[in-house]
Amino acid sequence: MSTPSAAIPGDGSTPPPGSTEADDGLEPAGPAARVLTPAELAATREQHEILAEGALLRADQLVAGYVAGVNILNSCDFYLKQGELVGIIGPNGAGKSTLLKALFGLIPVRSGKVTLREEDITSAAAHVLVSAGVGFVPQNNNVFPSLTIEENMQMGLYLRPKKFTERFEFVTGIFPLLGQRKRVKAGSLSGGERQMVAMGRALMMEPSVLLLDEPSAGLSPVLQDEVFIRCRRINAAGVSIIMVEQNARRCLQICDRGYVLDQGRNAYTDTGQSLMNDPKVIELYLGTLAKA
Repeated sequence: MSTPSAAIPGDGSTPPPGSTEADDGLEPAGPAARVLTPAELAATREQHEILAEGALLRADQLVAGYVAGVNILNSCDFYLKQGELVGIIGPNGAGKSTLLKALFGLIPVRSGKVTLREEDITSAAAHVLVSAGVGFVPQNNNVFPSLTIEENMQMGLYLRPKKFTERFEFVTGIFPLLGQRKRVKAGSLSGGERQMVAMGRALMMEPSVLLLDEPSAGLSPVLQDEVFIRCRRINAAGVSIIMVEQNARRCLQICDRGYVLDQGRNAYTDTGQSLMNDPKVIELYLGTLAKA
């Protein structure tokens, strides 16, 4: 994927942490004046409007939260292009998981808009979003423990049961273990195996967009690597992915683009590789997030 351009400076909105840019994309005149980095500029409202043109999924100026009067997302912008794997990182409480839940209609969106292929899906019901091609894998309680692996897959395809054989073959091509152990109850599986079941079930409906909330959480380093490899394989099969992750460095290594959220809004956005090498991102975020 190409690196986002940053030809237009900020729009006067609240600047990313560590910057005090004026509307011209520069800090106030004086000895310390500097040009903002491409990742800072790409996170501005004006740049988002340019870069998000034609996006598969986009969010504009989202304000959302769990409790009345308390906003977790504060005018948050986001976009996903067809075929991308986009990672979202940031400190605890930055609004990463909240953004995923807002995209999937699980929490109230107080203002702003979410669109899929330019159609408004803001706060749409889960079954509507699934039918439209959006899959969601939550971090916790993401399998039916009393059901077998095969029955979990059937639950994932309840809207299109006639396609079970076709989709189960696709899913077990990515996760062979699910086919080999299809009659085993999900409750007896390890954490890594449960994550495979949850991701596989979301894939049964043939989504064009897959939302993953911290897929490597609680797993050993070896199993974490396995999850990231599977994510790349799913993406290569034609599914665009949005992934929230605490394992910041590993996430940025595999994603096409990354977002750094802070206080409920974009602080930086660029290619994963560029963010990994951005001195300010390293100083402010990767130093601690990489150890999380």
